[in-house]
Amino acid sequence: MIRSVIVDDEISCTDILHWQLETYCPQVNNLAICNSPADALHRINDLHPDLVFMDIEMPGMNAFELLEKLKPVNFDVIFITAYNQFAVQAFKENAVDYLLKPIEKSDLIQAVEKVSGKQKSDSAEKIESLLKLFREQLSTNKKIALPTGDGISFISVEKIVRCESDNNYTFIFLSTGERILITKTLKQIEESLEAYPFYRVHQSHLVNLNHIVRYVKDQGGHLVMSDQSTITVARQRKEGLMELFSKL
Repeated sequence: MIRSVIVDDEISCTDILHWQLETYCPQVNNLAICNSPADALHRINDLHPDLVFMDIEMPGMNAFELLEKLKPVNFDVIFITAYNQFAVQAFKENAVDYLLKPIEKSDLIQAVEKVSGKQKSDSAEKIESLLKLFREQLSTNKKIALPTGDGISFISVEKIVRCESDNNYTFIFLSTGERILITKTLKQIEESLEAYPFYRVHQSHLVNLNHIVRYVKDQGGHLVMSDQSTITVARQRKEGLMELFSKL
């Protein structure tokens, strides 16, 4: 038997895949269904599955970020995704198994049979090659990968003017005038950008220091950004901001 875990934030998708495995792939014993990357991190470490069916685009942490936290990857992975050009091309180049949503019966059976005949060491090498490609993609032109509702956006850090919290989501405002809704909290975005010149000036605002045009003194002060937006500086953030200004 192949011991598996399903990871996908969409409950309807995990329910359907679980049924498909029970119906068409009797050699697979599914141990757990995880509807969040955080849950998957714990369950995979606890259960030590042979195979993980993993959705790519998930809020909070995408599949690549999750695999980095699970290294060494000593299990097979079948990625599940809606069409994503970068991801599918990367999978093809590295001969990594993937399934496109909605999952077809024949594709699922073929993928499982292919995994059954693999050596785990071979799978681990392919996953590492894929993660390396992902890291290189991020480092090129200082891009970061951010999950959106329909995929993953690779965004040039230098084009990000500011980030604004919207409950468990974040709006990213770009110098091109675009506004992108990201399925991560502002705190998570802040952590992703900690290596770059960004500063949290307010509970709801993270700004790119290179896009500040003017600082206006008032109670805590406010910033005028390159996109002409004005951002309030919280009083408790003013001192830290002034210190950063002195280093520019």
